[in-house]
Amino acid sequence: MLLSMIRYIKGYVQVRVIGYSAERFLNACSHRGIYIWGLRPSNGAYEMYMSVDGFRKLKPIIKKTGTRVAVVRRFGLPFFLHRYRKRKLFFIGAFSSVALIYILSLFIWDIDIEGNLSQTDENILEFLQTKEVEHGMKKSSVDCARIVKDMRKEYDGIIWVSASIQGSRLIIQVKENEDSLPAAGGDEELKEEDTDSDGGKEEEEPQDIVADIDCTITEMITRKGTPAVKEGDAVKKGDLLVCGRVPVNNDAGETTGYHYNKSDADIKGRAVIPYEQEQDITYIEKKLPEVKKEELYIKIGRYRFGLGSRSHDYEHYEIMSHEKRWKIGEEFYLPVSTGTRTIQPYTRKKHKYTDKQLQTILSARFDKYCEDLEKKGVEIIENDVKIYTGSEKAKAKGNLTVIMPIGTTAPTEVIDVPQQEEDGTTGDNIDGNDGDSH
Repeated sequence: MLLSMIRYIKGYVQVRVIGYSAERFLNACSHRGIYIWGLRPSNGAYEMYMSVDGFRKLKPIIKKTGTRVAVVRRFGLPFFLHRYRKRKLFFIGAFSSVALIYILSLFIWDIDIEGNLSQTDENILEFLQTKEVEHGMKKSSVDCARIVKDMRKEYDGIIWVSASIQGSRLIIQVKENEDSLPAAGGDEELKEEDTDSDGGKEEEEPQDIVADIDCTITEMITRKGTPAVKEGDAVKKGDLLVCGRVPVNNDAGETTGYHYNKSDADIKGRAVIPYEQEQDITYIEKKLPEVKKEELYIKIGRYRFGLGSRSHDYEHYEIMSHEKRWKIGEEFYLPVSTGTRTIQPYTRKKHKYTDKQLQTILSARFDKYCEDLEKKGVEIIENDVKIYTGSEKAKAKGNLTVIMPIGTTAPTEVIDVPQQEEDGTTGDNIDGNDGDSH
């Protein structure tokens, strides 16, 4: 492939060698270092390919061997330029096109977001725009590391972000946390012990576990920290469940200091959570007639040019758009797109749900809500949700009694305990080293 490109750029010719000394001609070409290829017989003569430079060295060889050489075809860029040398507008246009493509390649024309579930593309694009990341910006101005930091700071549900540039595209890949209920004692990621560069453990920030809902403790397994409650205790939101401060006592049973830990425990509690969902008892049915208006348009950057009229006197209508972005290859997107906008009128007719339909709709929502709770480890043990139908709305309302994981982290209060002096010596240090004598 590379050799063919070099030949095309330098130019080469196809020649026919006629005469009785064709073999001497070939030997002389080899002796003078003239490279030939594609040699084949043709009607009592030989045809072959050679470079333009090689062809210019043939004159003494032709004279010595008594052969005749005729040019069959010419190939390559030099002959192409010579053939169209008078068409200046063509070359100006070609050069301008190459320059335009190069200039366009310096900008971002498409921002592709992948992996987002809870956040729409529009919301993320609006946020990026506040950080001056938008379509049409220079590639040199894109700071992928800053984009990653800003997005993780803005969206708590996003646990991983990647930003990269491919062609004229900025590709942002995200991964969201699918479990919105944190485990008791903190996020799972925080349970892993961090290590410093020397391989040792970093000092953990002491943390308590406090209740995040009013409940009655049904199960409690403590791995780190001091339990502040026991099974069967009723707690309020914000009450201390596990303390990260562990007292250190001497032989006399006196507290001489504290060890501080990041509390870790599995705690479940029995709680009552309210449930309420509403549904209008009427709905609007849309009837779409066959009449509609369609507009073709071309969009260049932020400017849209329509082909056709969009004026209408429809009372109720909806607009549907279909747009296609132009691109060169797979990754080089251009700031040009074409599309259609269809204006579809409709008539509105109000209908009323039957009691059975309302019950089906509200029951399906409630079943989905319960299914989501079970995925988060919540066990439903009692349900008194009922459906009430009013003049304008139907409502599913009641309480669910559940057993669920509880607890969230809070900073541990650090208490300074003064050392006690006894018999002229200081007490034991918290780290266990002996004190200095007076």
